[in-house]
Amino acid sequence: MIESRHLGAAIVLAPDGSEVRRLGNPNALIYPRSTLKPMQAITVLRSGVTLPDEQLVLASASHTGSQRHQDVAESTLTAYGLSVDDLRCPHDWPADSEARRAADAPTRLAMNCSGKHASFLAACVVNGWPLESYLEHEHPLQARIRTTVVEFTGAELAHEGTDGCGAPVFAMSLVSLATAIQRVATATVESDPHAHALISAIRANAWGLDMPQVAEAMNTLGIIAKRGAEGVLIAAAPDGTTVTLKILDGSIRPLLPVGLSLLAEAGALDSGAVAAVLSSTTEKVLGRGLPVGELRFDLG
Repeated sequence: MIESRHLGAAIVLAPDGSEVRRLGNPNALIYPRSTLKPMQAITVLRSGVTLPDEQLVLASASHTGSQRHQDVAESTLTAYGLSVDDLRCPHDWPADSEARRAADAPTRLAMNCSGKHASFLAACVVNGWPLESYLEHEHPLQARIRTTVVEFTGAELAHEGTDGCGAPVFAMSLVSLATAIQRVATATVESDPHAHALISAIRANAWGLDMPQVAEAMNTLGIIAKRGAEGVLIAAAPDGTTVTLKILDGSIRPLLPVGLSLLAEAGALDSGAVAAVLSSTTEKVLGRGLPVGELRFDLG
């Protein structure tokens, strides 16, 4: 029997930007949530901030709060004369089990967006912008991020809200999001040195960007992939084929299976390699510790 169902929408773009496939209504507005982070990180670089690779990846990350993640985020703060007290992201417990066991209380540094917030503050230091108000919608940094998002999506912003970490988040369609991510993922030193630097850093440090399952998919398949809250995924294959998708009930469980399968169906990834990755990264349906079901997906 079928116990649960997840419905969603998706768009697949060919390397030349043409549409390969659409599922559901990819023109509907969504909040991209943390899949917006590459454009936020690029804006930080464009604002004059210099970040070593690990710090740059953390600027675009939804990390697990491991000690290594926290150390890198804090190193960004230290490099620009800042401290953890300057962060304005919420306090949170680490998602990483080892770090959570060692934690006495939730902290801002353990919050999954702390690396992004540290980079925001670094941009404020470099440009002499106010620190305490860096998350306000009218802050100079947020205005620059808004401009970057319009540039990469090629679309005007229809609506603006506030993300879970406190930063502005911009409503857009999956089509616009796919256009933006494809431009980021395929950037060259000549076309956009900052986007190219970000992608190069992510390829070398996939561990820092997202959960371990996403890092495994990136390292094994050579893709760039990132999840966002409320069931959003961006993924770009080595040849530039790009997929963005939104699960309507906000679940993250189907994201990798659907996204990787769409890239394989488009011929951008080897189907056998995708199957192997999904076998080790897809959530198991267990009873008494043994397999009693499975997650299936129908691409329609």
